[in-house]
Amino acid sequence: MTGTIDNPILNSPYEQPNRHYVIGPQGPTGEIKDGRRPSESFIPIAVSRKGKKGGDGSEQEGFDFDATHERREKNSLINDVRRDLERWRRDGQYAGVTPISRKLLQHWADPTRENRVIFAQREAAETAIFLTEVAGRQALYADWRKRLEPENEAHNNGLPRAALKMATGSGKTIVMAMLIAWQTLNKQYAPRDARFTNRFLIVAPGITIRDRLRVLLPEDSENYYDLRDLVPADLKGGLDSARIAITNYHSFLLKDAKEIKGVAKNTRLLLKGDRTEDPFKETPKAMVSRVLRDLGADKQQIMVLNDEAHHCYLARPIQTGEKRAKEEDEENEQAGVWFSGLQAIAKHVGIKQIWDLSATPFYLSGSGYNEGYIFPWTVSDFSLMDAIEAGIVKVPRTPVDDNADEDLVTYLRLWDYVGQLLPKRAAKDTVKDWLPPKELEGALRSLYRSYEKAYEHWERALKPYGETPPVFIVVCPNTVVSKLVYDWIAGEAIVEDGEVIAHKPGNLALFSNIIDGQPVARPFSILVDSAQLESGEALKDDFKNAAGLEIAKFKAEYRQRNPGADTDKLTDQDLLREVMNTVGKKGKLGADVRCVVSVSMLTEGWDANTVTHILGVRAFGSQLLCEQVVGRGLRRRNYATNEDGYFEPEYANVYGIPFQFISSDKPIVDPTPPKPSIEVRALEGREGLRISFPKLDGYRVELPDEDIWLDLDNAPVFEIGPNTVPTWVEMGGVVGKRELEEGDPTAYRPQQVAFALAKRILDEQFTTAGDRRPWLFPKLVKICQEWIEQRVELKGDYSLGYLMTITEARVLAAEQVWNAITRHVGNRRERLRPMINRFDPEGSTGDVDFVTRKRVVTAEKSEVSHVTLDGKDGNTWEQLLASELELNKNVHAYVKNDHLGFTIPYVHKGRSHSYVPDFLVRLVKNDESEVERTLIIEVSGSQKSPGPTQQKATTARDSWCVAVNNHGGFGRWGYIEMTDPHSFKVRIAEAIQALYDDAPIIGDPDLLDFNETRSDRSARGA
Repeated sequence: MTGTIDNPILNSPYEQPNRHYVIGPQGPTGEIKDGRRPSESFIPIAVSRKGKKGGDGSEQEGFDFDATHERREKNSLINDVRRDLERWRRDGQYAGVTPISRKLLQHWADPTRENRVIFAQREAAETAIFLTEVAGRQALYADWRKRLEPENEAHNNGLPRAALKMATGSGKTIVMAMLIAWQTLNKQYAPRDARFTNRFLIVAPGITIRDRLRVLLPEDSENYYDLRDLVPADLKGGLDSARIAITNYHSFLLKDAKEIKGVAKNTRLLLKGDRTEDPFKETPKAMVSRVLRDLGADKQQIMVLNDEAHHCYLARPIQTGEKRAKEEDEENEQAGVWFSGLQAIAKHVGIKQIWDLSATPFYLSGSGYNEGYIFPWTVSDFSLMDAIEAGIVKVPRTPVDDNADEDLVTYLRLWDYVGQLLPKRAAKDTVKDWLPPKELEGALRSLYRSYEKAYEHWERALKPYGETPPVFIVVCPNTVVSKLVYDWIAGEAIVEDGEVIAHKPGNLALFSNIIDGQPVARPFSILVDSAQLESGEALKDDFKNAAGLEIAKFKAEYRQRNPGADTDKLTDQDLLREVMNTVGKKGKLGADVRCVVSVSMLTEGWDANTVTHILGVRAFGSQLLCEQVVGRGLRRRNYATNEDGYFEPEYANVYGIPFQFISSDKPIVDPTPPKPSIEVRALEGREGLRISFPKLDGYRVELPDEDIWLDLDNAPVFEIGPNTVPTWVEMGGVVGKRELEEGDPTAYRPQQVAFALAKRILDEQFTTAGDRRPWLFPKLVKICQEWIEQRVELKGDYSLGYLMTITEARVLAAEQVWNAITRHVGNRRERLRPMINRFDPEGSTGDVDFVTRKRVVTAEKSEVSHVTLDGKDGNTWEQLLASELELNKNVHAYVKNDHLGFTIPYVHKGRSHSYVPDFLVRLVKNDESEVERTLIIEVSGSQKSPGPTQQKATTARDSWCVAVNNHGGFGRWGYIEMTDPHSFKVRIAEAIQALYDDAPIIGDPDLLDFNETRSDRSARGA
């Protein structure tokens, strides 16, 4: 029996897992092991063969897994790629990728974000980027793509597939959005780079998932790029070039021509004659044109994203003596339609890459491969156990013991007891007064008693916050059993002679659709199967009347998504599908549903996060099937972290599904209710308070060549000595010979160092936006030589080699030389110009619209409704500053810089960063002809995280403000830091007056040239 574990969550959801539970023959134990769990699969076997050699000679560790007689085998390719990936991401610089990819990767990994990207999502996207841009292109990393080629030849007829395995509920759709953003933005900035495309086909297994994937369209109101903050504000404009088609694989079926519809089969055969191809069915090429019509006529290849990709495969031919069930033949046929559709696209258009996403990228039974055999083109894995240990999903709890006089735990292996007692097909006559087998009724009542506790907790702790009730799901083997179980749970109509004479209540009170002898207006339980969806039988008129508001919302949304559609033609089937897809969603048709009885599995992609109880009434022969069924109920309700940065555990109690999950007999602790979420947005009617701002990529220097020289009066000494890094290291053990590492023996001449520094200054300061000035190099070399002679001090046995061997030292030295060049008093100063983002040049407060759980205060002098306060309990300094801004008569409008997209690019230690100051304040104009003036305010100290504060402030004032003020098209800008809350009122007044007076708050006067160029004439408001 599996050991009891108090709290299964070992890892932060946002960092790479660094601990895991050891799994024994009976499942997870209580033993915790440091390090990440290796990726492994469950392989069905008859006899265990341990220590089997893999194809590459590596050991395949394995042993029997008692629950379903399977062996665990480690996935060597995934583990190998994972090791390289960990090394590659370690320094946060993602060597070898494009600047756009690096910016995205660092944005996703940013630990200071409010809406953080969980590690499972980051790792999947990082894997795709690493394999595309780095593997095999950098000497440190092998070309893992070569390992995929033979697998794709053997299994996929050469289609370029790679699979990303992610546990249900860990965010596959978010990963798809990340991949689309990565490809599109790179294509936008480097149109000729063949590694990238902006044309995407997303394929889903059905219409439920297809409709949910609309969040991948940048123009959708609930798109994930905005909702999940997946793209930095200055890059969002580039998403407009993405061309995305979303379909379900059924669209790959070749359609009949209009002329042949209604023609008898024999007539059609006669017309076809001896031709091999059917002239009345569209060709594969025509099908491809139809499916891809939204992508335009561009000739570039497309990227395919397969959702739930375990439904797309090429089955092996049936072997002699092998038999397949009808259901298996149907699955193979459907998989073949999907697969052949992709083949046709590859042939007629071209596919750059196929990314398969699935929680279970395994071959299904009947495919010709062992059920559970992992797709050998899988390159990334965040397993269900990883997700449980990181708290990303609910913890499934299975029965571990009972007091029945049986060898098996009854409610764990329920099918063993009831499978032979349940009907396989419909009886000739209607079954009346059906009694479930005692073990099934016992399981239903036992799990329901547990549900009652969860329901009571919901009423007490969650209902006051508008949360929807917990959900109980039952998975049945066929439509006959599902109908019997549904009627037993929810009640039924008693019919005689074709008329309803009474209503019988269900046996589980909270799920009964019959109360006081009458059907409830809005059912608490629903039955989901294909026949039900076709007929819409469960939706009576009184239900539609009671749910009129939700139905009206659905019809309005349908109208928006399908312009010109007649919503009166929506069928009961459409509405029932909407009920099913919105279980647990506030204000939607399915919000009040408490019990769902389904045939086989619920639709994949079903994303209810309120499931707390699952009952499996069917056979489970593999871990694959167990995970697929239980996965329907593992999405978390609450994603708030505790003080340690971890999620609190949430649980789903599971009967009848013998998967080896973490077991626990501990009572469920009532979770704390989530903090209320607040919508922060630009308010209608406040457009007069709008603040606009430019979006900068950097700064461009216009510097007369003859005017650069060195001013050493204020240049600090650059010391190279023991306060830097060691030049030699001695290594030794407890015993034995020691070793001395004596450092780099090369003797570097001052001129060599001067050349290196000059090259860096030329590349960083004079080679921007294609403006190359190689003729400045000789003068820069002389300047660097002079700086080395007069400002570099060597201590002890240290030498100039430090500047050649340590990149950071060379960067700092180049910065000091450059600062000495640009601060020469009396020199004809360089003219600093802004490099404005060409795709998204301007932002404004009118674009703000997001939801937060941070503390907020309402704002009056702002187009944006609230000021969000940083920090765990809210930043009182920011709140105080906002109050002062509201009261100041010279403040026309202000805004907190949260989700605004206002950033200041700066460089620190040779690396590019983005600084996000706290507030923008637009001043009152004294007369209409006056230029617009905007003050940037940084609240320093209090709860701010440490960083290169001085570099940020200097760049903001003397680079950003100077460049924008010199441009002249955005008014006058100034920058100030607030460090003492007791002087906020005085400091604000001083800063405002300084901005009115064009004092140095707007930048170093020696760097400004807007008066010379009369840029005031073109300034806004002038």
